[in-house]
Amino acid sequence: MSQHHAHDDHDHHDHGSHDHDSHDHGAAHSHKPAKAKRHDHDHGHGHGHGHGHHHHGSSNETRLTWALVITALFMVVEVTGGVISGSLALIADAVHMLTDSASLLLALIALRIAKRPADALFSYGRARHEVLAAFVNGLALLGLSVWIVIESVQRLITPHPVAGQTMLLIAALGFAANLLSFLILRDGEDSMNLRGAMLHVLSDLLGSAAAMAAAVVIMLTGWVPIDPILSAFVALLIVRSGWRVTKESAHILLEGVPRDLDPDALAHDLAAAVPGVTGIHHLHAWSLTDKHPVMTLHAVLAEGTDRDAALGAILQQLKARFGDVHATVQIEQVACGEHCGGPVPLKA
Repeated sequence: MSQHHAHDDHDHHDHGSHDHDSHDHGAAHSHKPAKAKRHDHDHGHGHGHGHGHHHHGSSNETRLTWALVITALFMVVEVTGGVISGSLALIADAVHMLTDSASLLLALIALRIAKRPADALFSYGRARHEVLAAFVNGLALLGLSVWIVIESVQRLITPHPVAGQTMLLIAALGFAANLLSFLILRDGEDSMNLRGAMLHVLSDLLGSAAAMAAAVVIMLTGWVPIDPILSAFVALLIVRSGWRVTKESAHILLEGVPRDLDPDALAHDLAAAVPGVTGIHHLHAWSLTDKHPVMTLHAVLAEGTDRDAALGAILQQLKARFGDVHATVQIEQVACGEHCGGPVPLKA
C-alpha cells in the first residue's frame, strides 16, 4: 500500500516531524508549500491536517495583558476600601479580583506557550495548554464560590457594621474597572482559554454590581444583612459558569468525543458519500482544543477502487464537515480483523 504526504499551509504553526514507528501506516498531510512525497508501506494510511490551533493572534494576548493590568490595580483599591468600610461584599470582590488577576495571568502564559511550534516533545504543538488553563480557571471559580458562601453565612450569624458610602464608592470604581476589562476581552478571538478568563471578569462584574446594590440598601435602610445575602447570590451565579468551563475543558483533557460528533453516524455518512468505500470501522475521535478535532479511522475499499482517490475524498469530506481537523485514515482492501473490530455495514 502507498503512503502520501500533502501539507496544507499554516499561518501560525510549523509542524515538527511525526514518528510513526509504532504502527506501519502511511500518511497524507496537507501543507500547500510542501511537495507531495511518496513512500511504500504495508498499509495505506492518511493524515489530513488543518492546524491553526496554536495561535489566536496577538489580539488576544494584548487584550489579556490590558485586562490583567486593570484588574490588578483595582484589586488593591477594593482591598483597601473593603477593610476601611467593613464590607464583606467588597472584600469578597477583592479576593475575586485577586483570582481574576491570577486567571488572566495564567491565560496569558498559556496563550504564549500555545503559540510555540510543534517539536519532538510536543508533536501536536502546545495548544492544550490553553485548555488546561481554562480547567484551572474553572476550578478556581468553583472554589471561590464556596468561600464566598461560607463567609456570607458567617456574616449572617455575626453581623458586622458596614460604611455604606465608602462601600458604594469603591464598588462603583470596581464595577467600572471590571466592565472595561470585560469589554476588552469580549471582542477577542474566541477560545476556551479566553472564555475561562472572561468568566472570571464577568463574575467579578456581578460581584461589584451586588456590592453597589447592597451599599444603596444599607445607606437607605441600615439593613446590613443585605451585604452577605447578595454576596451569596452572586456566588451561586458564579458556580454555574465555573462548572460549565470546568466540565468542557475536562472533557477535552480526558479525550472525550467532540460535541456534536456521533462516530457511528459519521462512519455511515463517509461510507455513503465516498465511492468504493464499503465500510468504516475503528473510528476514534477526540480534540486538541475545543475547535480542533482529531480522529483516526479505517476505511475498507471495494476491489479495484483507487486508493489515492478514496483517501483524498475521505479527507475532503472530513475537512468540509469539521474544518480544521487532524485525521488519520488507514486504507484497507479487507477489514483488518477481530483485533480492531469489524467494518460498520452501510445502512440502506
